[in-house]
Amino acid sequence: MEDEHRREIGLFRYALIREAADAGLTRRERGALVRQLAARDHVGPDGRRVRVSRPTLDRWIRAWRAGGWPALLPPRRRGVPRTDPELLALAELLKREQPKRTGAHIAEILDAHTGGSAPSARTIQRHLARVGLHRAGDGRPARAYGRFEADAPNDLWTGDALHGPTVARRKTYLFAFIDDHSRALVGYRWGLAEDTLRLEAALRAGLATRGVPKVVYVDNGSAFVSRQLARACAVLGVRLTHSPPGEPAGRGKIERVFATVRGQFLVEVAARGVADLAELNRLFSAWVEGVYHRRVHRETGQAPLERFLAEGPPALPGPGLLREAFLWSDVRRVSKTATVALHGNSYEVDAALVGVSVELVFDPFDLFHPEVRYHGRPMGLAVPQVLARRVHPAAVAGEVAGEPIRTGIDYLTLVDAAHDEATRRRISYTDLPEPDGDDGDDGGAGVPAVTR
Repeated sequence: MEDEHRREIGLFRYALIREAADAGLTRRERGALVRQLAARDHVGPDGRRVRVSRPTLDRWIRAWRAGGWPALLPPRRRGVPRTDPELLALAELLKREQPKRTGAHIAEILDAHTGGSAPSARTIQRHLARVGLHRAGDGRPARAYGRFEADAPNDLWTGDALHGPTVARRKTYLFAFIDDHSRALVGYRWGLAEDTLRLEAALRAGLATRGVPKVVYVDNGSAFVSRQLARACAVLGVRLTHSPPGEPAGRGKIERVFATVRGQFLVEVAARGVADLAELNRLFSAWVEGVYHRRVHRETGQAPLERFLAEGPPALPGPGLLREAFLWSDVRRVSKTATVALHGNSYEVDAALVGVSVELVFDPFDLFHPEVRYHGRPMGLAVPQVLARRVHPAAVAGEVAGEPIRTGIDYLTLVDAAHDEATRRRISYTDLPEPDGDDGDDGGAGVPAVTR
């Protein structure tokens, strides 16, 4: 255990000075890098944020140059542990006896039992984590949302999936998120599978156009309990909450929206048919933005979009943050040959990472160069040695072309046309002055496309 701890500390130090210790840097470049490292916090080997002074960083760089990797390892501890092993064993028994006991509560019990010589709550929590007893005994997430309505837009989004019609001989599924306060459909997307990729497509579209919610509330379907969704929410600072199994309380609003979708949209789809998934998504977007969002809601007395924007446009996340949030990751242990395996591929990584677990971060549609991270710190790109698969196994094609259908005038076509017209009227190009000179007829190529 002690050797592993020393190795973790040594790797932390190496990761910190890795760039600054590059022999190709000038003294000025190295000094600037070291000053930047000393000016900010870093996640230490125990998960806590620490700040390392410039003299310490300089000392580590000198040690690495003089003795290489072993010189960064801390000296072995001498003496006996400060915490009585018998008390830690007793804390473990107290946790096993009643799994719902927290580390703080067990510390209070031991304090009363020993007359004031118990370990701290943090020491007990770390020990319980090492022996795998840090989770709740029943394994169930906490109950959430006893209130009927969120106080403001983007306080709470609720997500769910709806089984839709067969399109081009393929079953379709709608992933959608509703803003609890306004009842606006903030993110939605039809897909051909009920999986994480299609869920992320709906959520990412909502985040890019409606902002970042404080809480996302979903059920326990396989797509909603994926590690990828949990990582995306963690990167964005969103609290991800699941309803207890068998208890769908709190999802009534989106179920009612789905009933409206069935009764007003899907019934028209059944009457007219759609050629492919792209047309289904286009018509649904037109119906949501042109009909559902503009109709006064019976409970709130306002149109969903009007209520959502009542306090002004929401702050939107940047494209870089969105990309980071929707990268996937897997943890792999580095082999003795400084390689890692990922879905049939083999990659070479930094030799200093041999024997430890690293996080491989990648786009599911591009497995060529995963990024290697150790305790959240970038450690370069993994170099492919054997590349048997270029995309993640779950990144399957989303659409199969169907046979063309007979088109005609119907409700959804009218909705789609009205939505296009309303969007087009936002910029009236007929009111713009004509350019001087005879440029000829360019067929309208000079008119920029209207972004919806």
